[in-house]
Amino acid sequence: MKQLPQEYYQLLENLQAVDFVLVELTLYLDTHNGDVDAIKQFNHYAGERKKLKKAIESKFGPLMQYGNSYSGNPWNWDDAPWPWQV
Repeated sequence: MKQLPQEYYQLLENLQAVDFVLVELTLYLDTHNGDVDAIKQFNHYAGERKKLKKAIESKFGPLMQYGNSYSGNPWNWDDAPWPWQV
C-alpha cells in the first residue's frame, strides 16, 4: 500500500473530529432548532469541514465518489489508500 505523509493523517483526523462535532450538533439541533448559538457553531464547523476537505483533496485526491468530490487528471479515484483504509 502507498505510504502517505504524516500531514495526510493529521488532516484526516481533523476532518473526523469536525465531522463528529457536526453530527452532535445536528442531533442537538433536531430537538433545539431555535438555539441560535448552536446554529452558529454548526455553520462555523460546516465551513471548517469544507476547508479541510478542500485541503485534503487538493494534496491527496478525492475523499468521496459519485460527484461529491472532483477528480484530478488523470482519473485519480482509484489511487489507494482510500480514507476508510487508513
